[in-house]
Amino acid sequence: MPARRPAGRAGAARGAPAGRRDRGQVAVEFVGMVPLILLLVAAVWECVLIGYAFSLAGNAADEAARVGAVHGGGACDAAARRHVGGAWSMGVECGAAGDVYKATVKLNLPVFFPGLDIGIPITGEGGSPKEEED
Repeated sequence: MPARRPAGRAGAARGAPAGRRDRGQVAVEFVGMVPLILLLVAAVWECVLIGYAFSLAGNAADEAARVGAVHGGGACDAAARRHVGGAWSMGVECGAAGDVYKATVKLNLPVFFPGLDIGIPITGEGGSPKEEED
């Protein structure tokens, strides 16, 4: 009659209590996943910043074009800068194109938070019919 293996889990080391080899496995897996989770959070945050920058550039260009249509170029530039804020590096171009006053706002793509950028521009354009001040 062949020798019988002691009852226990298949593949368990002889003499080792059941479950002893897996002790701490969850901690090891968690520590291994933390960098991946942090990279995923950073990527999502960067996507949120990019979307916010597009929204901010478009809104600033629209507001700048409205103000510029009535008050001219200096007011257009000031309105764009007021709507974007000082933490963002930006450029503003304002000018008339026929009967429409156009404004273009370029923000640099932020990296993790406004102020650090990698030099990729995000452009927002706006236009408004020219009006004369009374």
